[in-house]
Amino acid sequence: THNLPPGLEYLNQLDQIIIHQQVELLEAILGTKTSSKYEIKNHLGQRVYFAVEENDCFDRNLCSPIRSFTIRIADNTGREVITVNRPLRCNSCCFPCFLQELEVQSPPGTIAGYVVQNWDPFRPKFTIQNESKEDVLKIIGPYTTCGCFEDVDFEVKTLNEMSTIGKISKYWSGFVNNVFTNTANFGIEVPVDLDVRIKAVMIGACFLIDLMFFENSLDGL
Repeated sequence: THNLPPGLEYLNQLDQIIIHQQVELLEAILGTKTSSKYEIKNHLGQRVYFAVEENDCFDRNLCSPIRSFTIRIADNTGREVITVNRPLRCNSCCFPCFLQELEVQSPPGTIAGYVVQNWDPFRPKFTIQNESKEDVLKIIGPYTTCGCFEDVDFEVKTLNEMSTIGKISKYWSGFVNNVFTNTANFGIEVPVDLDVRIKAVMIGACFLIDLMFFENSLDGL
């Protein structure tokens, strides 16, 4: 474990990660989008990290859900251990040359990997890459991300897309929560022996999926 990025040692033991978006009262009452805040927990519900989105009011309210952002993830001592950067890019299959790409750093300033959107006319598809931009895993979403009162699963697959080794799930959390507070609960399931750097990239992928497909208040119902 002495070779792991500082702060990621705990991910070495996890095969399930829960991401809970905190309720923003101002957003619920006024409909004004505020900076997202998340608690990242283990399967027992114990907080491992805390994440805060950084951008300006213009991005949040006019560019959402394609807004650029920096998400800073800190451990329980307040030390920043992961930084997630998303530039402003297109969110349409009509522009296959300028699709989403997200960079994950751990520790901050050192590349851990990337999440790259792949063009597909029917399903959401992403590639997880390591720090050298070598392909590691695929993420393939459903044909529709409207769960209709059920969870929505994005499968984590091997590069040949033949085997499923995990998933990123958007948990359905009820009508009131989805419509009025727009908060989200996600679960990440991956092999326990997956490189912790790739686990950190998977957390970044979860944030990207949240903003791309579940930012609007009626999504996930």
